[in-house]
Amino acid sequence: MEGDIASMGQFIGAGLAAIGSGAAAIGVGHVAGNFLAGALRNPSAAAGQTATLFIGIAFAEALGIFAFLVALLLMFAV
Repeated sequence: MEGDIASMGQFIGAGLAAIGSGAAAIGVGHVAGNFLAGALRNPSAAAGQTATLFIGIAFAEALGIFAFLVALLLMFAV
C-alpha cells in the first residue's frame, strides 16, 4: 500500500513539473511575437535586436529543460 501512494505522488509531482515545459513554449512564443511586432514597426532596428531575441529564447527554453529534468527525476528517482 505504501509503494502505491509513493508512486502516485511521484507521478503527480512529475505531471506538475511538466507544466513548466508548456510554460516555456508559451514564453518562447511571447518572446518571438514581441520581436516580430517590434521588427514590423521599425525594420531598420530589427537586425540589431536579433542577438537579444536568441538570448531571450535560450533563457526561456532553459527553464523548460530544467522543468523537464525535474519531472524525469521525480518519475525515475528511487
